[in-house]
Amino acid sequence: MSATRSSSRLEAFSDGVIAVILTIMVLELHVPHENGVAGLWAIAPRFGIYLLSFLMVGIYWINHHELARRVETIDYRILWANLLFLFGLSVIPFFTDYIGEKHFDSFSTALYGCVMLFCALVFYVLRVTVMQKQRQLGTYAKADRAEAWKHKVSLVLYLIAIPLAFHNPRLSLAVNVLVTFVWIIPEVGTGTECIDSTTPQPHSR
Repeated sequence: MSATRSSSRLEAFSDGVIAVILTIMVLELHVPHENGVAGLWAIAPRFGIYLLSFLMVGIYWINHHELARRVETIDYRILWANLLFLFGLSVIPFFTDYIGEKHFDSFSTALYGCVMLFCALVFYVLRVTVMQKQRQLGTYAKADRAEAWKHKVSLVLYLIAIPLAFHNPRLSLAVNVLVTFVWIIPEVGTGTECIDSTTPQPHSR
């Protein structure tokens, strides 16, 4: 039995799981009890945190697609790292609902920050396993190193946002929003262009 698999199946499976996660999240939105504008205003905070979570999962999906295309075959390390990443995303709907129910208090905001940090951490694990595969294939390039550096900076910002929640929950969420938007386009901020994983690139040391 071969120890490698096509990356297309991993990407298809991940797409399906992420689609379910997004569907579950929207089911937590409920029609307000009040009528008119007052009712809509009452659910605005809950809709706002749903929007942030939706964007985060969507941006992870974009970055996951970008990462998966860099290797044509995967091994068991990448498979397990990908499952760990999907587990991180799967708990987002629960904590999105939790922070909405608790009206963005310090504790719920800190927990939400912990989820953000965990998802970023497990995605970094996936990134590292893919980069190890790229080194074997000779496709590891400057773009990969730059993105890994940006990822580490994001982890530090997420880590700062957690204790910040106990002093200023809104500012803590603002940090999470900032990091999320930084990753809308994977290569932004790295000073490099996306590489074609089918073309061997010089190793970066």
